[in-house]
Amino acid sequence: MMFDWATIVGLIGSALFVGGFAYANAAAQLDKVLFNLINLVGAILLLVSLSVHFNLAAFVLEVCWGLIALAGLVKALGERRREPAP
Repeated sequence: MMFDWATIVGLIGSALFVGGFAYANAAAQLDKVLFNLINLVGAILLLVSLSVHFNLAAFVLEVCWGLIALAGLVKALGERRREPAP
């Protein structure tokens, strides 16, 4: 196994996914902006890693994961903007 910069970037992306999943399961109130941002950044980092060590199945998964996270982030930011100020 090669342990280069691309592998390190991919491991950071994977850690973000695991951290986001743990956060979603532990949080009393889920911050959808934070959750989707973590997932989007994780997907981007894994796609960067996959640009060096390509795997089609992982690439398709990360593109889908990133698009879902981006859509969720846009929706969450729109909802946050519509909330009344305290």
